[in-house]
Amino acid sequence: MGKIISIVNQKGGVGKTTTAVNLAAGIGLAGKKVLLVDADPQGNSTSGYGIAKKSGTISTYELLIGKAKADGAICTTAFQNVSVIPSSMDLAAAEIDLIESDHRQAQMKKALAPVRERYDYILIDCPPSLGLVTINALAASDTVLVPLQCEYYALEGLSQLMASVRQVKRLYNPTLEIEGIVLTMFDGRLNLTQQVVGEIKKYFATKLYKTTIPRAVRLSEAPSYGMPIQYYDKRSKGSEAYNELAKELLKRNRRGI
Repeated sequence: MGKIISIVNQKGGVGKTTTAVNLAAGIGLAGKKVLLVDADPQGNSTSGYGIAKKSGTISTYELLIGKAKADGAICTTAFQNVSVIPSSMDLAAAEIDLIESDHRQAQMKKALAPVRERYDYILIDCPPSLGLVTINALAASDTVLVPLQCEYYALEGLSQLMASVRQVKRLYNPTLEIEGIVLTMFDGRLNLTQQVVGEIKKYFATKLYKTTIPRAVRLSEAPSYGMPIQYYDKRSKGSEAYNELAKELLKRNRRGI
């Protein structure tokens, strides 16, 4: 049965979707079957895989409100072992639509259950907020992966995020754990970077991934071509970093860490 990992950070611009798109590709290239669920109304994971956001396409929105099944929403991609459930702008209304639903926090879990056995990993790209869509993702997940930019405000946001994870764990998903923390836009030459790393190690030493993701122009360019970085420029630093991150994640899961 596939492991479900939510990729979450309530702060925008930290490399969350970049991590979702390229980590999925890295896991796929390592020989594992991956389903990437785009749960962000901006739909950047969807376009990052070259999937057109057309009206009439079944998206995460229809799954959350119970109007469609995951089977009908899954798009096969041109990239090894990766399938995508796309997003749409309609997802922005899901918060309102879900308020009236019974068991509104469990809709994502219910929707993904029938297809879970087909994949080794299901990654959910969450919106940059801690609203009802993100709660649905956390309630459906086994673990949470946090992309974190090396800056002071990121530490404040991390403590807020961890409090939300603990609350979801207490109320809806008692087995929810932290998969890990990934440092993005990393520049080891900066003093602030070293300070942030030191603070994270104090509290999350075992959860901090050794692999870091550098600032890289090629990473920024790849989405406009509808490709993960490994296919856009496989020799780039970004490609190497996300392949290493995928290997580290798979290794940790083999060990049961």
